[in-house]
Amino acid sequence: MRRPGGWWRVKSTPEKVETYTRWSFHFFGVIEILALGVTAYGRTGAGLATALCLLVTAHAAVCMLVSSRALDWTRGRRPQPVRQMWALVVVSAVVSITAVVIAERGPSGEVETAAGSVYGGVLCYAAGVITLGVHGRRRRVAVVGTFAVGAGLLTFPLEMPLLASVVLAGLVMVTGGFLAATSIFSLWLLNAVYALDDAKETRVRLAVAEERLRFGRDLHDVMGRNLAVIALKSELAVQLSRRGRPEAVEQMIEVQRIAQESQREVRDVVRGYREAALEVELAGARGVLSAAGIVSEVTGETAGLPAEVQSALGWVVREATTNVLRHGDAKKVAVTVRMSEGRVVLTVENDGVAETAGDGPPGGPGGATGPGGSGLSGLRERLSAVDGTLEAGPVGKGVFRLTAEVPLPAAAAGAALGVAS
Repeated sequence: MRRPGGWWRVKSTPEKVETYTRWSFHFFGVIEILALGVTAYGRTGAGLATALCLLVTAHAAVCMLVSSRALDWTRGRRPQPVRQMWALVVVSAVVSITAVVIAERGPSGEVETAAGSVYGGVLCYAAGVITLGVHGRRRRVAVVGTFAVGAGLLTFPLEMPLLASVVLAGLVMVTGGFLAATSIFSLWLLNAVYALDDAKETRVRLAVAEERLRFGRDLHDVMGRNLAVIALKSELAVQLSRRGRPEAVEQMIEVQRIAQESQREVRDVVRGYREAALEVELAGARGVLSAAGIVSEVTGETAGLPAEVQSALGWVVREATTNVLRHGDAKKVAVTVRMSEGRVVLTVENDGVAETAGDGPPGGPGGATGPGGSGLSGLRERLSAVDGTLEAGPVGKGVFRLTAEVPLPAAAAGAALGVAS
């Protein structure tokens, strides 16, 4: 069962910013209803105030729809909301003209002020929202300018002085431009957050690619030299064999020896690649987390631990760090290695996980697949080879802890405790 607010905590940082941005645009619509529609009840009779409030509410609803569709269009999820924007233009014109009619033919007094507020307000909000659905500075300025000119032209039936019409048009230009700039800045900020998140993923992929290149270079260094020697000695053996020289056998024996040596060296390279040294993995985790802007705290001694224990715990550090980067939203990660009653205990704790269900990966939700297994199952298999155990789960609000314990042989335990003391 999800805890209250769990829907928010499971979101990534870009998704949280997008949700905040989307509801900010909706909140603009609520402000429009409160500022233009509800306040009409204090300025005129209940009948006209209700009519004005309903008109403003309908206009605000269309603004919310257009802003939401424009946000999806900006993120590449929907086509450009051209029809919805034209619908907003039509609704804005209808509401404005109706407000003009009410101000002209309705009872004199404060009803003119209420209708005038609705008239100018809906045009300002519409100008700010429609700019979300267009690209380019010139087009956005043209949208705001068109609404400002329209606001001035629609005042002629009221027989307003020319100066008053110009002032009203300028007010729509300034207010609509401010709303447009605020909305566009919100979109820019959202896109920047998504770009930073993509860069974070790219950094992880580059780290994997760099490791593959390192492995390829190691294999090339091992095999390139030996294969060249094998080719030369094989050619020499062929020439000696054609001449009937007994040295050809010796050369082929040397080729056989080099081939066997190459097999051993390749196995050593692959074994070193597959085995994860705990000290190396701790240093690598510290560097990768720091590069990702995550505060890392790594404590503990690894000297004196058997190679198989270091390899198993090294994989835990590698998998946990990778999944914190891929799936979590952590600000701080703490990795601790300690000796306790003949056992080595590795703890990886981060503050970027709110919900973890079932057999998810260490350090975050999801189902990332790691080398040698999927999530916690793969790590448990590796630890079981050294009689180790693994526990993982949330331990507090937004905190996820992974604990691996591996028993130490008596001799290794004594040596490790001696180093720690």
